[in-house]
Amino acid sequence: MAQIREIKKRIVAVRTIRRITKTMQMIATAKFTASLSRAKAGRPYMERIRQLVAEVAARAGDTSHPLCMPQPKPSKRELILVVSSDRGLCGAYNGHIFRSALKAIKASAAAGNHVEVEVVGKKALAFLKFQKIAVAQRHVFGDKPQFAQVEPLAQRLIDDYLAGKFDSCRVVFMQFISASKQVPEVMQLLPMSLPVAPQTTAAKSAMGLYEFSPTADELLGELLPRAVKVSLFQAIIDAIVSENVMRMVAMKSATDNAAGLGRTLHRNYNRARQARITTELTEIVSGAAALA
Repeated sequence: MAQIREIKKRIVAVRTIRRITKTMQMIATAKFTASLSRAKAGRPYMERIRQLVAEVAARAGDTSHPLCMPQPKPSKRELILVVSSDRGLCGAYNGHIFRSALKAIKASAAAGNHVEVEVVGKKALAFLKFQKIAVAQRHVFGDKPQFAQVEPLAQRLIDDYLAGKFDSCRVVFMQFISASKQVPEVMQLLPMSLPVAPQTTAAKSAMGLYEFSPTADELLGELLPRAVKVSLFQAIIDAIVSENVMRMVAMKSATDNAAGLGRTLHRNYNRARQARITTELTEIVSGAAALA
């Protein structure tokens, strides 16, 4: 009797857990759909502005900008920004990011650099404290970051780089490729690496037709900071999309596991109940036979 009562309690607990994970799966699905639409809307703009900067730099001859040039006097300092989640229950999302971040931090330290770490998300803060790695600053953007929230951080990084406070800045985040593939990425934010402009015959012949108004230096001075800000914003948006899709998959797996465990418990409950009934019938028959 005690075994049957214990199985019934477990059945109720598993049923409750299944309801919770199913609800979390539905919430994660809704958030994933919304964040994916925002990421898709912003990606063409980010890609186009980087391409435009590359074309202007390629056609401007010797013109360059400090944001895409190494520091003239290296200070042997590097800033690494780790983008993680505020909440758990998202599968291996944070684990992949932390492994990539640790690898980047150790490689930079082995090269003789002083590494300064900043984080986005509570999980990265807790992990780095556990690893006894100092965190200079933590940033909070929420589930629906706006460009106006990310822009001040990007502008501060630009100002610090131009002031020579660090030689490079890298961002560790989860890049969203598709609903079934997310890859941890270590992106070089500063100095900015530009895509190579196409050097076809037609492109080379058209280079002489370019006239810059305002000058190429002024155009790069306006476009490069914008490209840095948009790249950082897109990285954070990609991280949120990846977090939501991985949480959706994790909660679906948990729901399926709870359903399977519930079926197993129901089967064990029926077997235990049948065994109890059989035992009672045997006792009744044995008692009747003894009285006869």
